[in-house]
Amino acid sequence: MLSDIPAPHDDRVLVDFRTADDAGVYRWESGPALVQTVDFFTPIVDDPYAYGQIAAANALSDVYAMGGRPLTALAIAGFPKDGIEPDVIRAIFRGGFDKLREAGVSLLGGHTVQDPEIKFGYAVTGAIDPARILTNAGARPGDVLFLTKPLGTGIVGSAIKFDRATPPMIEEAVESMCTLNRAAAEALARLPADAVHACTDVTGFGLAGHASEMAAASGVLLEIDIKAIPAFRGAARVAWRTDLWPGGLKTNQAHFEGRIDPYPPFEVDEFLLPGAILVYDPQTSGGLLVAASATAADEVGAALQAAGVTAARVGVARERDAKWLLRLVR
Repeated sequence: MLSDIPAPHDDRVLVDFRTADDAGVYRWESGPALVQTVDFFTPIVDDPYAYGQIAAANALSDVYAMGGRPLTALAIAGFPKDGIEPDVIRAIFRGGFDKLREAGVSLLGGHTVQDPEIKFGYAVTGAIDPARILTNAGARPGDVLFLTKPLGTGIVGSAIKFDRATPPMIEEAVESMCTLNRAAAEALARLPADAVHACTDVTGFGLAGHASEMAAASGVLLEIDIKAIPAFRGAARVAWRTDLWPGGLKTNQAHFEGRIDPYPPFEVDEFLLPGAILVYDPQTSGGLLVAASATAADEVGAALQAAGVTAARVGVARERDAKWLLRLVR
């Protein structure tokens, strides 16, 4: 849809929409560059305070994924004219504010409109070192892929709607969605500049979509081990229930599976292995997908672990393939 929009011709624009990256980057005359993003969505959980927290963590994640430090935020909200209690709105804003404060981000203001469906999120501005920008275009053959959060928020959200989610499943997924990617981003920033070649956060397009974007932008094939993919407790069981698949999972599968090689070919029952399905699951406030140099992979894994981040090695980058962007193995 953006193909008709002319590309910027300003040399100060370092990253824009053309690479499908997480945020844009603009170079100032001196000092750090400006990194900007915006994200908002409809409620994924019933608790309004948790919803506000998740919305904030999700919006901030794009800046962390680029290697930046978020500084300020503007709230974006839409609420129905009638049928929603003021205390609910207050709880949403409070949840978001508390999460911004945890991240050290200042809320400057925002804009609210009437909308039949609740929507909430933020436009976030941060600072970034122009020499340490982490885009999705730098992955190289041999890189080791890390994923810093489990998959399954879309599946869990759908299970909540149909009253099929257990309390432990909900608790684990909500805790993860409320967790900032700050610790992971700061751990990566402390490493040598050549330790991490590419990074993106896994959100609405799922692991399949965001990994495909990284593969396309980097000119590589990403090989994903479906048995290594971490999943939320109970999400694997729910993934077998096709009637509980969220609409975004089906859309992602239809859009991306044509560029994914299930090698060797999966049998029908094997393809329903949770990892093979969850690669398409749309994530909210998901983790970072990190392409680390093969020689620095152990150092990267240790740095993430020391920062309290449970990161799973989920694959490797291979030489470009003429047909495929991803390859699923098991």
